[in-house]
Amino acid sequence: MEAFLVSLSGVAVAEIGDRTQLLALILAARYRKPWPIIAGVLVATLLSHGAAAWLGARLGGFLQPALLDGAVGGSMIVMSLWALRPDKLKEEALPATGSGVFVTTVIAYFIAELGDKTQIAALALGAAYANLGAVIAGATTGMMVANVPVIFLGSAFSGRLPIKAMRIAAAVIFMGIGLVFLWRAMQLGHATP
Repeated sequence: MEAFLVSLSGVAVAEIGDRTQLLALILAARYRKPWPIIAGVLVATLLSHGAAAWLGARLGGFLQPALLDGAVGGSMIVMSLWALRPDKLKEEALPATGSGVFVTTVIAYFIAELGDKTQIAALALGAAYANLGAVIAGATTGMMVANVPVIFLGSAFSGRLPIKAMRIAAAVIFMGIGLVFLWRAMQLGHATP
């Protein structure tokens, strides 16, 4: 349950003001078809975060527990600093597809997620927790929690969000998670001879 909740909360808060959330806003404003956009975000997120968490789990298997917790803790602290940086997305970045709103959303969202802070968080959390399904489910749920309201409420909703405060909250959450992992790494480091 911890893997699911940490993944959900970390990704949901990190997504506020992120370029993929801005992309969801642009898609919603451009196409005004929330259900295919939501389905596209879901599929792209499952693919992106599923692959990242799987890769994290594979890489994490090669590290000693103390080193793994230290690496995850350090990456979460870097994520906390990254969360403070506002993202921008140009509308021209949308791919031109004739395949409809769903396919356009899947392609655009998947590309926007590559190297994004939420994808890197999924990779780190996949390395940190043995329950890969819970990490993927939590990260995906976090993305949907952050994006579905934006898709339905469009630009009227985005103007009312305290984006700067949400970025600071995301930074604090990532910093807290990072410090917990670093503390665990130190405890494990002291326990091994």
